[in-house]
Amino acid sequence: MGKVLNDDLIYEVLAVVSEIPEGRVATYGQIARLIGREKNARLVGKVASMAHFYGTYPCHRLVNHAGRLVQGWPEQRILLEAEGILWKDSCHVDLKKCLWRE
Repeated sequence: MGKVLNDDLIYEVLAVVSEIPEGRVATYGQIARLIGREKNARLVGKVASMAHFYGTYPCHRLVNHAGRLVQGWPEQRILLEAEGILWKDSCHVDLKKCLWRE
């Protein structure tokens, strides 16, 4: 990745993630833009994958730019369904209806 993850950056990402309301999703790129690192969507994904080391954050509300869920994490769909998220198909959130408008 080439970027060093420090605690300040990690908590900056997670602070924004914690603001995503129940029943909404955000994209990795959206979070990257909100922290002033618009080209670092993958960095946001990396931070989200490590979030459990830093506390409890609603990282299940993060999807890619097309609304696709994280591969290999079936619990994500279960958590989103419990919040009433609408689906475009079996593995894509309906971003037109569920995207967080920060």
